[in-house]
Amino acid sequence: MAIEIAVESPLQDDVRTLVSELNEALMALTPREFCHHLTVEQMADGSTTVFVAREDGQAVGCGALKRHGDGIGEVKRMYTRPSHRGRRIGSLIVEQIEALARREELGQLVLETGDRHPAAWTVYERAGFRRCGPILDYPDTQWSVFYEKKLA
Repeated sequence: MAIEIAVESPLQDDVRTLVSELNEALMALTPREFCHHLTVEQMADGSTTVFVAREDGQAVGCGALKRHGDGIGEVKRMYTRPSHRGRRIGSLIVEQIEALARREELGQLVLETGDRHPAAWTVYERAGFRRCGPILDYPDTQWSVFYEKKLA
């Protein structure tokens, strides 16, 4: 079946469940104090746009663009359900995030991901992101890997 990606509210029950699965997956690999989660309520604020991937109406993946000052957008809350991995859903979501950032004339996308997420690194590197030092106000720890992509 075809995957459809659209901007949606994170406050829907099935999106809340998806984000809960993401949180559990992250906390299984990274100590809680080094997990930098946005809650669904924080994701619903005006600075963040949430993309949800659906197949046959079922939420199977998500990602978000959080806007910061100075033309910087941050890729947040990227997740694809294990049953749907390997289908490039993450790449499709990143493409949507980047397209929105370009329409809004943001100059740079940045992100923080974990040190135990090589599949995520592949998604970002295929999309043209490059590793960099700490971004925004994230601490430089062994648990974090940082990426950036210049858009302008």
